[in-house]
Amino acid sequence: MIKEITAQELNSEQFINDKIEEIQRAVGDGMAINALSGGVDSSTVTILGHRALGKRLKTVFIENGLMREGESKQVVDLFQKLGVTVEVVDAKKEFFAALKGVADPEEKREAITQTFYKNVFGRIIKESGAKYLLQGTILTDVDETVAGIKRQHNVFEQLGIDPQEAFGYRILEPLIQLRKDSVRKIGKALGLPVEVFERIPFPGPALSARVIGKVTPERIETVRKATVIVERLLKDTNAFQYMAILHEDRVTGMRDNKRDFGQQIEVRCWNSIDARTATPTKLSFEIFEKLAGEIIRDVPGIVSVTYNIATKPPSTIEVV
Repeated sequence: MIKEITAQELNSEQFINDKIEEIQRAVGDGMAINALSGGVDSSTVTILGHRALGKRLKTVFIENGLMREGESKQVVDLFQKLGVTVEVVDAKKEFFAALKGVADPEEKREAITQTFYKNVFGRIIKESGAKYLLQGTILTDVDETVAGIKRQHNVFEQLGIDPQEAFGYRILEPLIQLRKDSVRKIGKALGLPVEVFERIPFPGPALSARVIGKVTPERIETVRKATVIVERLLKDTNAFQYMAILHEDRVTGMRDNKRDFGQQIEVRCWNSIDARTATPTKLSFEIFEKLAGEIIRDVPGIVSVTYNIATKPPSTIEVV
């Protein structure tokens, strides 16, 4: 049973000092690796790890072909300014090969998990000689996985999986007692820029978690283009999270007075504190019109745009 540290009881300075000592004690004189996606959790654990280990922590950005537009350059440039060197590892072919023909949500998550931890990180760990992977698992990831809501790709020991046996290295999770609001406090205390520690959450499986059905480079590119529009138009809503979802079925549309079997984008925008519960943000019809107009105009093949109005529960924030 993991003991939660709530945002109200969190002493950021004490927490940071305790976790630095824990990381140093676990790694000893060795090396550790950590994966940086640019999200709040991974960014926070990256700075925490570098405070603890300095150059003995190797930070990598896994370019899996599933990230948002321009993500790798943005993340590398930002952390360079913070004094952290980030190596970009191109693994696009491996991830799309693992996802080929897979439509079931849990099978997709498992394909990404195995590719990430066994193939890509297994190789990086062997080449570097490191024995530890430092990652930003938080308590909500564990809760949703253990409850059977969805298999979060970064949860193992709580499912009885020993990473040492399964992958050949140990996993350190210094943020596992925290939820998103607490992680933001730690990120701020560590000196992360506001655009990082206040960034909206982004799933570990990246845009594949926003494609219903089979994942292909073409379908990822469609949801990537829609994501650019949704994030730009909803960034001033102060919502907890917002996203574009690509549906699987073709829907009937019209172009040039002819029937066009096109695709559908679902927009989701949420109010929440810690992601355990969420309610859809009440947006103006003017915003809906802008979203639909720009997505249909600028994203090839889209003929329909919808908005999710269900709460969590029974819905979840991400669709897959």
